[in-house]
Amino acid sequence: MIRAPLTDAIVEVFESLPSQLQGAARYLLDNPEDVALLSMREQARRAGLQPWTMVRLAKRLGFDGYEPLRSLYANAMRQGELGFAGKAGTQLAHQQEVGDRALAGEMVRSLAEQIARLGEPEQLDTLAAAAERLHAARRIFCLGLRSSHPVVAHFSYVMSFLGEKAVMLDGASGAGTDAIRLATAEDVLFVVSVAPYTRLTVDLARRAAAGGVPVIALTDSAVSPLVGLAALSVLVPTESPSFFHAMAPAFVVGEILAALIAGKGGDKALAAIRRTEDQLSQLDIHILPPRGRRKS
Repeated sequence: MIRAPLTDAIVEVFESLPSQLQGAARYLLDNPEDVALLSMREQARRAGLQPWTMVRLAKRLGFDGYEPLRSLYANAMRQGELGFAGKAGTQLAHQQEVGDRALAGEMVRSLAEQIARLGEPEQLDTLAAAAERLHAARRIFCLGLRSSHPVVAHFSYVMSFLGEKAVMLDGASGAGTDAIRLATAEDVLFVVSVAPYTRLTVDLARRAAAGGVPVIALTDSAVSPLVGLAALSVLVPTESPSFFHAMAPAFVVGEILAALIAGKGGDKALAAIRRTEDQLSQLDIHILPPRGRRKS
């Protein structure tokens, strides 16, 4: 999630807000650059809310009105604190100060800490519950666009060793997401998106949930627009010393879920994996390392 001026304050009070104020708060979290640049009435229109709702939120956050709040975001943008470009400026300055080697070390340590936190008891419980829901589904429709695409692409590829359980929804052709129309309540949509959230991803998840398809979300915040649509959400950190958000923790979660689902399949899954390996061997897909020689 982009760390805009009021991100922490909004997240802290989000659950206590009435539903309309939650809509306004989510708009601030998801669109900090729009908050800085657009009028309050235009922001309300884009959020599908009345202008007075935006004013009420500003007052709930301690401002006299919406304009002081908007000015805070405008100042942050002028100082290069919003969006990828702002973070890129911060990274550049820091990298010039500490050097490439030090920045690389910071990124390694940050990712290692984030991945280590996936092993905390509460996170492990969530991963086990998500794996159970995915395993029980007839089919898993997999959706992740832009930076989230590699996460679901790898998950779907690993799942392909188990047969045709996973259905990849790929927006590259313009028609690749159409298969979601085949999903039913017996299936599940596994959806991945982090801030700034891809609009098409959220729209498709919303339509699936409205149609009775259970949604399992892998996202970055309790106030992500996917959380309210999901039967179960797995939250991962994305903060990084880089200008771009970290996707490694989400990628690791995808690998864990695929492994857990395979293990829950027992002998049936083992037979499917062997069958897939035999087929790949017959098609001469892989170049295997020579026997007795270690892989480099």
